[in-house]
Amino acid sequence: GLKTGGTEAKAKDFITKVYKNAPVLDSGARGSTTTFIERGIGDVLIAWENEALLVTKKINTQDFEIVYPSISILAEPPVTWVDSVVKKHRTEALAKAYLTQLYDVPAQELAAKHFYRPSNPKILAKHASQFPKLKLVTINDTFGGWKAAQEKFFNDKAIFDDIYKPK
Repeated sequence: GLKTGGTEAKAKDFITKVYKNAPVLDSGARGSTTTFIERGIGDVLIAWENEALLVTKKINTQDFEIVYPSISILAEPPVTWVDSVVKKHRTEALAKAYLTQLYDVPAQELAAKHFYRPSNPKILAKHASQFPKLKLVTINDTFGGWKAAQEKFFNDKAIFDDIYKPK
């Protein structure tokens, strides 16, 4: 499990306070960024790294500062195709090519260009000035996998329902 010196109760209390102070909980990262940057709502934007980098690199570097946590969760969204869909649209070869090349050097360079942390260590090192070293933990190692994390934190009446109380 995650060893930071805290307890699960302290973590729950902290996150409860974060949500209690959040003026807006948008449905997605880009919406949150828009609310914060364009609408000027909120004192802090808690977002994916790529969104924070987009703000500081593309919009206005002087007005915003990225503050990295001492530890974070490695985002590992699944990437796949659905046989019936790619067959119906005749895109099976394209989908397979995309997936087989996603972690190749050109794709990893493209990811870095668009502010996504490359998974290839050499490409990450090349872009170290943009992506500082960060201790990353995984859902599998820290929370027992997605199924266990879903049940504990996000199912109906799970921890998230205790933490987040819409205003």
